[in-house]
Amino acid sequence: MEIPSWQLQTPIDAVVFDCDGTLSTIEGIDELAQYNGVSEEVKALTAEAMGKTGLNLSLYQKRLDLARPTHAQVLTIGSEYYAHQASDAKAVIQLFQRLNKSVYIISAGVQIAVEIFGELMGVPRQNIFAVNIFFDSEGHYQDFDRTTPFATVDGKRIVISEFKKKHRNILFIGDGLNDISAKDLVTRFVGYGGSYFRENIARLCKFYINTSSMSPLLALSLTQSEIELLSTEEMKIYQKGLDAIRQNKVMFNE
Repeated sequence: MEIPSWQLQTPIDAVVFDCDGTLSTIEGIDELAQYNGVSEEVKALTAEAMGKTGLNLSLYQKRLDLARPTHAQVLTIGSEYYAHQASDAKAVIQLFQRLNKSVYIISAGVQIAVEIFGELMGVPRQNIFAVNIFFDSEGHYQDFDRTTPFATVDGKRIVISEFKKKHRNILFIGDGLNDISAKDLVTRFVGYGGSYFRENIARLCKFYINTSSMSPLLALSLTQSEIELLSTEEMKIYQKGLDAIRQNKVMFNE
């Protein structure tokens, strides 16, 4: 069988997932806004950040000031993330971990919620990075950690720069401008449009998954020698992803 020209020749050491709109198909802040009756305003700000401007501190604060989530609501979002996980995502993570790749989640979402989701997906807590927010004694929203890098368009770039001190070859998958900012730092960046297709993001990506399944990520991240190590069940997921590529469900921009 002929090896595709895009197949990696050197193994990836670490796989980094964005959370909202990628590993989970929902945007957590938009869900929190819906609980509190400010859905349209917050969704418009999220769309602006993800597709046009990237995040900045002012926009980040504006969304939280509108949504004002309670502690209980944030806990609920952790479960909602899991209920809306991207198709095949958990199996893909398990496969990466079996091949001794470190798996991370980095997110501009709320730390508590992303941790709940990440741990349900099998990602260790120390590999989950998001934004701390603060509540009063009755669980009402007060503020967020204003030193977080994730409230800026270059936040994920900053965090991945730190990962590079430990991992030589990194794959990063994400769906928004804040993810794109780090694409030149990693061995391979993959855009994900399975939850929200964004044409301008797709144009900026060499590889852009345009199907709900996370399975194509395997074909885009494994070397031939790693593929030969897959079990029968793992091979089915890999083959599903390869079929998606052959069916033009992954956009290639050479």
